[in-house]
Amino acid sequence: MTSSRWLLLGAVAFTFLAWASAFVVIRGVGPYLDGGPLALGRLAVGVVALGIAVLIARRWVWPTRREWLQLAIYGVAWFGAYNVALNTAEQTLDAGTAAMIVGIGPILIALGAGIFLGEGIPKWLAIGAAVAFAGVVLIGVGTMLAQGGAHPVDLLGAVLALVAAITYAVGAVTQKPVVRRIPAIQATFLGCAIGLVVCLPFTGVLVEQLAVAPASAWWGTLYLGIVPTALAFTTWAYALGRMPAGQLGIASYLSPPLATVMGFLAFGEIPHPLALAGGVICLLGVAVSRRRPRVPVPA
Repeated sequence: MTSSRWLLLGAVAFTFLAWASAFVVIRGVGPYLDGGPLALGRLAVGVVALGIAVLIARRWVWPTRREWLQLAIYGVAWFGAYNVALNTAEQTLDAGTAAMIVGIGPILIALGAGIFLGEGIPKWLAIGAAVAFAGVVLIGVGTMLAQGGAHPVDLLGAVLALVAAITYAVGAVTQKPVVRRIPAIQATFLGCAIGLVVCLPFTGVLVEQLAVAPASAWWGTLYLGIVPTALAFTTWAYALGRMPAGQLGIASYLSPPLATVMGFLAFGEIPHPLALAGGVICLLGVAVSRRRPRVPVPA
């Protein structure tokens, strides 16, 4: 395997490991910061970290008018709307239910990439998506059972989680054409900066809540801004520029089982057997989506 292939696999693995950890940290910070203020704090830290990285890289490609439009959609949808919607949804939804709903996102990415980016929808990608989504459903059911049985789902929280899934897909599909020419770190910086502008109305509430928040909330916000945002979104953009968006989107089903393990390590939560089975099925679905049809060898 070539060094570039290993670098690509490392970028994918780091991205979903960091994003899985974000679910755990968001849960820890949630009692002290509301969804909007948390998104603003995370993006502010991310913009500073990415701005420093862009200055160090000393490489800037000026976007075309079309690319500015794509960057605007990507920044508003993924960095702005997605973060606010997901953070707020997790105020009223348990992690399992949120994972089930947001798990629609990778399927939407595969469909969007096939329709709008001309990637098509290969048979094994569709099968892998269905298998992985079934695993996410099992994780959600297992999580609810571990909490003492299924309970009514908050309608507003469910709607916000659905918004998060849709904006996640819109952001990923819109970003793909941009990173073909724009460096990954620059595209991530611009998207994060646009998302920050969208979240500026939460400035007053963020200042008020941080003033009384414990040090753990401060450290959690810093972590979310540096690792899952500045670093992981850059490695995602790097991978997105080198592999099909649909395939990379399905690979994001690695995050739910990783988040389940991290939740156990951080909060001592013992996953329900169904959740464990769901994690295995997620991994199986990702593996299936990577399968390629056999090419007949010429006689």
